[in-house]
Parts: sequence; C-alpha cells; structure tokens
Amino acid sequence: MARERPTALLLDFDGVLRHRDPAVAAGIEREYGLSAGVLGEIAMHWGRLQPVLTGQISHADWAASVADALTESVGPERARAAVEQWQRYRGEVDPDVLALVRAARAAGIRVGLGTNATDLLDTDLAELGLADELDVVVNSSVVGVHKPAKEYFQAACAALATPPARVLFVDDEDWAVRGARAAGLSAYRWSGPEGLRYLRAALGC
Repeated sequence: MARERPTALLLDFDGVLRHRDPAVAAGIEREYGLSAGVLGEIAMHWGRLQPVLTGQISHADWAASVADALTESVGPERARAAVEQWQRYRGEVDPDVLALVRAARAAGIRVGLGTNATDLLDTDLAELGLADELDVVVNSSVVGVHKPAKEYFQAACAALATPPARVLFVDDEDWAVRGARAAGLSAYRWSGPEGLRYLRAALGC
C-alpha cells in the first residue's frame, strides 16, 4: 500500500541544511602544527561527543576537552587558541535546501530541524539567519537522547504534531535514515542537490 503524502518535513542540520568547508579546519591544523584531521578526530570521538549531544555537558566544556586533548602536542595556550579559532567558523547555509524549506512551509507543510547538536544550536541558527525559517527545532541536547534512537524520533514527531507515517526525514547519514524508518517515518538519504527533485515531488511543493 502506498504511503500517504508527508505533511511534515524533518531535516538534519550538518550535511544537509548547513555545510562546513573542510579547508577551514585543515588550515588551522597547519597553522598550529597539528596533524591533518586531528581536530575532527578528537572532537568526534564518541566518548567525548555523546555527553554534549545529550545535554550532560555544555558546548564550552566539550570544546575545552578538545583543547585539553591537544595540549600534549602543542601546549595549552596554542591548543586553546587553535580550538577557539576552529569554533569561530560556524559553516554556511545551503541555499537550495533553504529554498526547499521555504517552499514546503509555503505549501502548508510543517518543517522541523532534527539534529544531534549542542547547546550552541540556537545561537548558530540565529547567526546563520535561520531562527525564523523553521517551525520546530528538535535538538538532541535538549531532548536528552540522540539520533538514531526511536525515542528521539518520537519526540520529533510530537514536536511537529504529526504522526510518524506523515513525516519525511532527510539526513546524510545511513544510520540516521535507518533509525527514522525503524521509528515509522519515511526517510531519504541526502547526497546533494540532485535529491531536491525527489523531495519536492514527495512533498508536493
């Protein structure tokens, strides 16, 4: 049986609505004498990342822990300076995805941001001009559970006031897409702007 047309859209943030230029981190690593890729490797280590994504620690504490991990390589002052410079770069909004968001909302479709994020998310949205572009924001650090847990998607659907079967979720990670489908949502793996035609057709916008 064919699924009903979605009446709500849930978008991931990083990799879908926001993009980060990897050259920024690479340039900072070169400037401070760090090995290539080390900022991301340390920052994304799950034991360090999971507490900040579930609201157990703040973004500032997480960033400080990244600097602490770099101290042995370049000393405390240079480690802090490198992380501070890295964190000042907050990425760019994808204009094509933002256009989709606007078209969906204009068509009466509720649009939510569904992201594993820290307590800096609201600041990021304001700085990127996105604060008024979304109907709801479902931040893992506020919910207390992260994608791909079923409880996360249940919270997202509740925030959208839409049953799972009528929510279309878009993420660039397979594990998140699988989690959404297991929770009863439609889900699409984002790989770039070539997916926009499908999404617009699915949403009717």
